[in-house]
Amino acid sequence: MFTPECKFKESVFENYYVIYSSTVYRQQESGRAWFLGLTKEGQVMKGNRVKKTKPSSHFVPRPIE
Repeated sequence: MFTPECKFKESVFENYYVIYSSTVYRQQESGRAWFLGLTKEGQVMKGNRVKKTKPSSHFVPRPIE
């Protein structure tokens, strides 16, 4: 089921990696967006712990075939 929580903004970072940020959730104090990130084991990290400059949030873009 698709909900507004499933909606992400895709951005190309300065090193040509792709980062995804939530369109719904933000930090309460700073207003900084929550980013999607994965641990070394492949588990999802909490959005409020991920920063766009950390490698855990960088994804390699792949063309759709």
